[in-house]
Amino acid sequence: MPIDLNLPKKSGLFIAGTEAGVGKTLIAGAIAKILTDNGLKVGVFKPIATGCTRRWEGIVSCDTEFLANCANSDLSLSTITPVGYVTPAAPIVGAAQEGRPIDFDSIAAAYKDICENSDIVIVEGIGGVRMPLTLEFDLLDLAVEFSLPVVVITPLNPGTINHTLMTIDCIRAAQLEIAGVVINGYNATEATVAEETAGQVVTQCSGVNVLCIVPFDETVDIEAPNLGEVIVPSMMDCDWTKLAQK
Repeated sequence: MPIDLNLPKKSGLFIAGTEAGVGKTLIAGAIAKILTDNGLKVGVFKPIATGCTRRWEGIVSCDTEFLANCANSDLSLSTITPVGYVTPAAPIVGAAQEGRPIDFDSIAAAYKDICENSDIVIVEGIGGVRMPLTLEFDLLDLAVEFSLPVVVITPLNPGTINHTLMTIDCIRAAQLEIAGVVINGYNATEATVAEETAGQVVTQCSGVNVLCIVPFDETVDIEAPNLGEVIVPSMMDCDWTKLAQK
């Protein structure tokens, strides 16, 4: 179902996950860091966040601070994330418990500011693509409004193949372009045969390329913020600028 936010068209990427906790913020931040280091002015945008903290300047997400740091952004945190809830649950739950429905007009206004102040945008979703935002809209409906190529982030676990293929099916049904898949959290010393072959199976069954396999890095700390030592190097071979061109 369309939300009709009338958003500006911009080169960029929409970062989606197969579920919550797969490392969307980490990968979005790493892409922003790579593009920033290449001389581009990157507009990072996480329109909705939950599990935020209350501070004197308002409700703040550590994910937002991480993204802002990776992109060297000079925009306010409330612009990068215009809708935030303290409740650590789905946005539809946070909105109900805190008595504040998602303000889609604020999302549209903030995104327009970001587009005006950037060469390229990196937009991070919340949860999986079918994460409900209201009774009528889910994250996929919001992704359609941005009309950006989608990067699917998936972890290595027993559900990798199934969850990734279902996510790809949902994105295709919404007629959005899929830039590719990023496999996150690979541990070479502990990987099973199923994990070693998951990316190959996903590509064979969907036709979607695995852009990179990002290793597990225990030095990563979103709250610090710290991108770790191996995340960015593992993603450097991918041409993120080309993928983001519309």
